[in-house]
Formats: sequence, structure tokens, C-alpha cells
Amino acid sequence: MSGSQADGQGDRSAERPASGRRLPKGLAGTLAVTALLALYVWQIAGRGIAMVRSGEPVLIGIGLGVLVIPLLVIGLIVREYRLAAKVQTMADTLFAEGDLPVDDLPRSPGGRIDRSAADEAFEPRRAAVEAAPEDWRAWYHLAFAYDAAGDRRRARESLRKAAGFYRAP
Repeated sequence: MSGSQADGQGDRSAERPASGRRLPKGLAGTLAVTALLALYVWQIAGRGIAMVRSGEPVLIGIGLGVLVIPLLVIGLIVREYRLAAKVQTMADTLFAEGDLPVDDLPRSPGGRIDRSAADEAFEPRRAAVEAAPEDWRAWYHLAFAYDAAGDRRRARESLRKAAGFYRAP
């Protein structure tokens, strides 16, 4: 048994593409949810088309309304994938610059981030955004400060702002 297998790590070469980079941690789950949503879209679109083809004025109206749902779902999925790709590109840029946010806040034995430490770490990030409101790096760091503070909605908004200001080098 090799050293990595003995310590419980096993052979992880199957998780790496030919380039040597590891696959993103949540990629399998993301693809599974996307496949389920694709199945949902297919089924809903089929029902909407069947209603439109019925020839009944009321069913045609309902069918057209139902067909809007798959379009919205597809639009939202594309939007989220584009954001994820841009966030990854921004993370790669910050990593190359040695400025990627580090999760080093103290945690409780249960794994929750200490709230006072998160609040304390948040202030400099907020001040950086106020000082440079069009700096994508400041918004990116603020997003992770919001996330540490447990405010996922504002974290996502901040990532969207960062992505809006980001211009690939």
C-alpha cells in the first residue's frame, strides 16, 4: 500500500484532468442539479406545447404562460454558470497575485465562524470598497467578508459587482 493510500488519501489521480488541475469540488453536484433542471425544463416545455396545440383558447393562453417558465429557468442557469466562471477567473487572478482571501477566522468546535471575529474582519473590507468603489478586488474581498458574516445574499451581490468591474488581464 502506498503512503498516500495508507494515510486515507488514496489515489486521487482520477479526479484530475490531464492538465494536472483538480476538478472543482462541487462540479459533480452542480452538473447533477443542472441535469435535473434540464429534465424539468423538457417536461414543462412538453406540457406547454401540448396545451398550445390543443386549439382551446384558454389552454393556448395557459400553454404560452407555461412556456415562459423553461425560458426563465434556462436564463437563470446560464446567468449562474457565467457568474461562476467569472468568479473562478477572478480567483485565479487573485491567487496568481497572492491576494486570494484566506479563511483563517476562528471557529467554534462545531465549525461555525466566530461572529465577533467575522464582524471585525468585515470592517476593513467595507472601508476598502468605500475607498475604491470600482475596484473588483475590493468587492471580491467584501463578498467573502459577507459570507463569513453569514450574509449570503449580500455576498452574492458583491460577487456580481466584482464580476461587473472585472476585466480579464
